[in-house]
Amino acid sequence: MNKFWEYKTLSRMSDTEWESLCDGCGKCCLNKLIDDETEELHFTNVSCHLLHTKSCQCRKYDQRFKLVNDCVKVSLDDIQQFHWLPSSCAYRRLAEGKPIPEWHPLITGSKSAMHKGGFSVRGKIISEKTIDPDKLGDYIAIWPAE
Repeated sequence: MNKFWEYKTLSRMSDTEWESLCDGCGKCCLNKLIDDETEELHFTNVSCHLLHTKSCQCRKYDQRFKLVNDCVKVSLDDIQQFHWLPSSCAYRRLAEGKPIPEWHPLITGSKSAMHKGGFSVRGKIISEKTIDPDKLGDYIAIWPAE
């Protein structure tokens, strides 16, 4: 197995390698809140309406930026903003000089270990279409950052 992430920097990865770093957990598609006083980031258990709650994949990946105004592309151009990604995210971990998690699909060969280990959003979220957006603060969750 070619473990490119162990010897290539993020900036030297091909587009295919870059895309494969995404484990498909769905955590980046959760609505987040920032505390105005402390600037602390809080994840919620409320997902973007495009996220498929079982597969943890975007239903309209190729069109997401057109359909969701605040959808953020994870790219090297925004590496200083990786702090908003969950601590388990391969992009963030590699940028911080840490290894990717042992349950990552690049290591295990499938997403099964991630889902079975509870490292994805599967079974933990609701769609933003089902809640009052003014009540988002009622849905703050601890687990996404773990």
